[in-house]
Amino acid sequence: MSTRPAIGSCALSELLGWVEPQLPRLTDEVCVAARERIDLYRTGEVVPVDDLHHSVAVNLTYIVGGLVDPATAQDLAAPFETGRRRARQGAPLPEVLQCYRIACAMLWDLLVDRARQDARPDMLDALVDTAGRLWQLNDEHALHVTEAYRAVAAEIAASQQRQRSALVGALLNGDLIADPGPWEAGRQLGLALDAKLAVVAAETRGLAEEGLPGIEARLAELGIVSAWQLSSTLQAGIVSLRDDQRPDVLDLLGRVAGARTGVSPLYRSLGDTPRALHLAKAALAGIEPGHAAVRTFSSSPLAALVAHDPDEGQRLADEVFGAVLALPRDDRTALLDTLCAILDNDGSCDRAAQILHCHPNTVRYRLRRIRELTGRTLTDPIALAELATAAEAVRLHPRARLLATGPPRSRADADGTDADRTS
Repeated sequence: MSTRPAIGSCALSELLGWVEPQLPRLTDEVCVAARERIDLYRTGEVVPVDDLHHSVAVNLTYIVGGLVDPATAQDLAAPFETGRRRARQGAPLPEVLQCYRIACAMLWDLLVDRARQDARPDMLDALVDTAGRLWQLNDEHALHVTEAYRAVAAEIAASQQRQRSALVGALLNGDLIADPGPWEAGRQLGLALDAKLAVVAAETRGLAEEGLPGIEARLAELGIVSAWQLSSTLQAGIVSLRDDQRPDVLDLLGRVAGARTGVSPLYRSLGDTPRALHLAKAALAGIEPGHAAVRTFSSSPLAALVAHDPDEGQRLADEVFGAVLALPRDDRTALLDTLCAILDNDGSCDRAAQILHCHPNTVRYRLRRIRELTGRTLTDPIALAELATAAEAVRLHPRARLLATGPPRSRADADGTDADRTS
């Protein structure tokens, strides 16, 4: 058991009574030290000098008041207000807490100097007991500063995210005509307006559940800026990228996608974002429901024309490929894939054969079958245009291949040629 005599309240009261009149001078010294040691406070741009001085004065008064009368320590209005104000000013939390530590350390030094000058045993004992209470108050104040700061920071972040989402929605819907306008909205979103753009549209996996979890942060890790909006059924984003970054974006989307995801062709003007969203949705619709995959929309203007009127595209596909679509699944898939390979490779049977892993004569045989079944040849310009347009319609709506034959046996049957290449 300790034999140290009890400390008389007289010495403690005397010590704390002495320090209270010193607080104005101590406040000035703390502010000088904070501006010298912490860059944040040096210029007064983030936290004005008068604001810093007021905050230090109020918080020192609260701490000393808590030492004099522990009951007053329950009033935490000062640290709460400091935390809220600094969060709104955008001051980093570590620097805010460092200023607190400086103030308490300088208050402690002032108390130590006074106790040493007095040199009475009861004064030194009072100092020792004051130490524990001082640092407890410092911890409590720092905790409440942190809680208040984080609460306001969370509110600000949520507000900023809502604003970003609203701007993205306005761009996607074409609502921005004048003020602030697409260009200004893009600047506010941080999109690099000298780069190209793409719209990505992913189904939600559940009610408002991201189909591309964490995609904005994952793209940012690649140095790619994007902005997103999440609705009950769709997660849509505008991605700013260079041509050489497109493969990295598609690779990342393929790894992250937890639902059907469509990607528009690249475009330059933010005013074209609604059209790009339409094309991204069209690419998404070309993926078998329930199948998590990524599909890019063709950059061909013909594909965009078909996507503009899907019903007319489907009618054209039925009219041109009616006999082909009536074939058994394996036969029609082979013929349609062969035609698409020819169209994608400048009509070269040799290159199409390499892609399809078959002999060029097999390609020629399949083209003869297409001519027989459709009554159209690749050498007739009008017939070629009809075949190419109908092929785009089938690629846009590959489920047309499944007519009355049940579910597909392979991913190629389900997603179509474009999906196989880009997923």
